Amino acid sequence: MYLNEFAPSLAPLDMTRTEEFASLLRSATDLGIPHAPNVRYLSRQTVIRGLRFHFLEWGDPNAPAVLLLHGGNQSAHSWDLVSLHLADRYHVLALDQRGHGDSEWTRDQDYTFETRGLDAFEFVADQGLTDPVVIGHSMGGYVAMTLALTYPHLARGLVLVDVGPELSQRGVEVIRDFVTHNVEFDDLDQFLDVVVRYDRFRSREHIARTLKYNLLRRVDGKFASKVDHRRLPGVQTMPKAPTLEDFKVLTCPVLVVRGNESDVFDPEAARRFVEALPGGRLATVADTGHNVHSGNTPGFLEELDPFLDGLS
Repeated sequence: MYLNEFAPSLAPLDMTRTEEFASLLRSATDLGIPHAPNVRYLSRQTVIRGLRFHFLEWGDPNAPAVLLLHGGNQSAHSWDLVSLHLADRYHVLALDQRGHGDSEWTRDQDYTFETRGLDAFEFVADQGLTDPVVIGHSMGGYVAMTLALTYPHLARGLVLVDVGPELSQRGVEVIRDFVTHNVEFDDLDQFLDVVVRYDRFRSREHIARTLKYNLLRRVDGKFASKVDHRRLPGVQTMPKAPTLEDFKVLTCPVLVVRGNESDVFDPEAARRFVEALPGGRLATVADTGHNVHSGNTPGFLEELDPFLDGLS
């Protein structure tokens, strides 16, 4: 049984009429995140490469496009506060990547970054997006990097959130341990306790409002992760890791965002990455760790807004 609402078919579902949207607005108010009083916000489905993908669409389809790619063990809803803020100026599409959120699990268990990059490329074509800005966090950042290196003229701008070609193995192990040991729970409070201990930068109340996007209830009554854990796609490494030299071919502006207290993306690794990028800029957001855009959403938006404005 699903705990959240989403489009049950190819017909879009207006999410602004749901309690979930009202809950999101409360979080935005609590955090002081500015947004338009009326926004277009839909849950949608599409079929790409024989697989069903769920995505969230915000804003005017005629506005400049922004594609959001979530991190491992997360979903498109991890971007909700960011999408709400951007929806008055941009056409925002947040994709549930294969094996995550409300998208389909694969029969062949193919969760490589090359495959996910091709998914994103085909999604851009499927939705008729022109010159999108691609924003990716963690796993989604690796997908964005794969996309940019494979199709260097696809995006007019790239935002990589707490990710780069050099990551801390120690920090990656922390994520791997959390993912592998938190797959099913007897009740929601048990899961909430675990996430609160893991994510110290968000309040318990705000975390509780988002639990429904990460779990479903099985017929045996247990709450289980919505992510396909058969191959742990959220913590795999790229089959052929890119080098700093590889990124020198990128011509689009790139904003690299690091959480000041991240244990995944070390400061020196971030600096080396930005120096290798022809159009790179580094932004460090205070009072947050690896999950920058959810741990300190206002701080993240303070760095994102000027970058996007500069692309207009």
